[in-house]
Amino acid sequence: MFKEHGLEYELTNDKQFFSSHGGTKLTYSDYEFEGVPTLNPSGLLFEERFRPDIRVEKGIWNGAECLKIDSVTDPMASIFYVLSRYEEYNPKFLDDHGRFTARESIQSKFDWLHVQIVEHWIEAFFTVYAPNYLDRLITRRKMTAIPSFDIDNTFAYKWKEGWRTWLSVGKDFVRNNKNRIKERRLVQSGEMNDPFDSFDEIREVIKHFPDTRVFWHLGDFAKYDTNISWHDTRHQQLIQEINQLGHVGLHPSYASNYSDEKLLNEVDRIRVITKEPVKESRQHFLKLNLPKTYHRMMEQEFERDFTMGYADDYGFRAGTAYEHSFFDLLTNQVYPEYRIVPFCYMDGTLLEYKKLTIFQSMEVIDELVDEVSRFGGVFCFIWHNETLAEAGKWKGWKQVFDHTLERLK
Repeated sequence: MFKEHGLEYELTNDKQFFSSHGGTKLTYSDYEFEGVPTLNPSGLLFEERFRPDIRVEKGIWNGAECLKIDSVTDPMASIFYVLSRYEEYNPKFLDDHGRFTARESIQSKFDWLHVQIVEHWIEAFFTVYAPNYLDRLITRRKMTAIPSFDIDNTFAYKWKEGWRTWLSVGKDFVRNNKNRIKERRLVQSGEMNDPFDSFDEIREVIKHFPDTRVFWHLGDFAKYDTNISWHDTRHQQLIQEINQLGHVGLHPSYASNYSDEKLLNEVDRIRVITKEPVKESRQHFLKLNLPKTYHRMMEQEFERDFTMGYADDYGFRAGTAYEHSFFDLLTNQVYPEYRIVPFCYMDGTLLEYKKLTIFQSMEVIDELVDEVSRFGGVFCFIWHNETLAEAGKWKGWKQVFDHTLERLK
């Protein structure tokens, strides 16, 4: 509420010091001081252990929707509940990939997911208790654009190992998929560009948006991990080239979620290829298990994660677009050295989950850009090289990507 927005504050439980202080002040307590505004708290921020039986409902605080926690409407506790992802530590339902879904979130149920509800609460808090802070809060707001790409499959046909090519050819013949048979032949003969090759476009994006991130999948072949081999020197050279232009991070494989050995191997691979200590990651399939995922990445000396968002809906999973520190509810500890960068939409969310048209997707993006522009934060969004290249069902969708960049410019 204060530090991440460049605002100063001081906490005290010394009554004499508090009474003698001449500046703006607030008592967050059931104890009242004469002439000092009071915010009666729920018990959440005074607890030191995660409590699975916490009761959360929708409440109204000074005319604004807010969380009622254990029957007390409390904007500060509401911010902590959403920002810390409290509800994800005891999920009642996970999808087929073991993910907490947007539709299960409190923000989705209360229709808050598509706005930065944490930032709305912060603004409401200062409006009521410290209006002299509002100008400082608003003038410090800025939007930072971070386009990002997940490279799950570098190419559709190029550089595939022999056994994988023959297996794919066999499947296409059995299914009588003449288009893929023809495409593969043309790509392999050099007569046609690979349908997943959009790396020239990615280079251009990096040129105009230097904060662009590219997260590369380097896991071994498996059911949900199907990239070409990391051993291929041409593959390594491409990764090195993109990294020299911008920022390449690790896209830990689906299988690495269940194997420390696989994760360690992939970390070693990205660092050997880039010849530098890669510190940023985004989980494949957006598989985020709190707090385990973050601790596993911290053990491998990673410092920033870009997984905070949903596959099944767009919006603000942590209630904010601002980068922030990881707080572990189980250890009751903040980890300032490990930063979480939220994203607000993914290409597949718009078409595959929400079933939106190109025009509807542009309208959604306009709403998201307006929200981040007003309240500030990082406008990070995810595309894949094959969707940018308009492969298959993605024909025509590059205009959605281009529309995003134009709005951000």
